[in-house]
This record gives sequence, C-alpha cells and structure tokens, in this order.
Amino acid sequence: MSKVTVYTKHNCPQCEVTKIVLKDEGIEFNTINIEDDQEAMEYVKDVLGFSSTPVIVADGHEPFSGFQPDKLKELKY
Repeated sequence: MSKVTVYTKHNCPQCEVTKIVLKDEGIEFNTINIEDDQEAMEYVKDVLGFSSTPVIVADGHEPFSGFQPDKLKELKY
C-alpha cells in the first residue's frame, strides 16, 4: 500500500468526504492543513501547482486535487 498524504484546509467539505472515503477503504493517510503550515502551502501551490484542496499525494501515483472517489480507491493497490 502506498504512503498517502492529504493536504486540506479548514471548513473544506471535499476534504472531509475524501478522508471518509479513505477511512472506509482502509487506506492509511496523513493529513496536513495548509492553512496551518506555510511550507506545505508553498509545496502544494509552487511545486505541485494546485490551488484548491484537497490535494492527494501518494507514492507511485500522480498527485491529484479534488474529491475523486475512483482515484482514491486506486490508492489501495
């Protein structure tokens, strides 16, 4: 199973439902709130090129943004 990080913001409904799907699928993940972590915000915006959350980064997978249940379930493998 790949290592998964979910970059989130406060009061983000898509972030919350993304975490629920990951939990339901039994996928372990770390959460980093970019509003509380300036370095993480710069990484998401400047390195990854995303401007909205959630941003999901997983070993062996292309980073993606937004609530995408099919892509989330692929992280199991």
